[in-house]
Amino acid sequence: MSDVALALGGASFDGLVKIEELAEQGMVTLRGDLTDKTIVTAVKDVFGVALPGTRETVFGDGTGALWMSPDEALLLCTYDEAQAKADDLATKLADAHALVINVSDARAVFQLKGSLLREVIAKLAPVDMSLDTFKPGMVRRTRMAQVAAAFWMDDASTARVACFRSVAEYMFNLLSTAADDASAVNHFTR
Repeated sequence: MSDVALALGGASFDGLVKIEELAEQGMVTLRGDLTDKTIVTAVKDVFGVALPGTRETVFGDGTGALWMSPDEALLLCTYDEAQAKADDLATKLADAHALVINVSDARAVFQLKGSLLREVIAKLAPVDMSLDTFKPGMVRRTRMAQVAAAFWMDDASTARVACFRSVAEYMFNLLSTAADDASAVNHFTR
């Protein structure tokens, strides 16, 4: 695979949270019956993680799996590994009813870091971001303003947002506006 070419060249913004466009994020879409033992075993063999439950994430040593819908998972690895892992998974699933595709170059990923990331996301997504409702280990596939996106929390102060590469600049501007210091709502404490 060629070198990653970021949609925004590594854009970043520092406000209520630090926002950075991430390089090196490999993403493989898997469509199929996520309870099929053949699929579960193949994902474990290739990515080293179990498939997550509904609206959950599972992370391993440099890899991860995100639940996207009842028949779709987004598998994460490094950008350089994505095509080989997609090819390996597709080979293992050749006799299964499944679709495997490397979508790394079709997506943009932003990392939000800071104690007010819940406030920033809550301004854009129709998701209850309260501490008791949305926790690390959960994922939501939704809209952020008018953009289709998925987001998840790696830990209490780090989240990632994935969207189509074609709307990366719009998403970055949305996130930056929501994270502007002058836009603080202070609903979630620092």
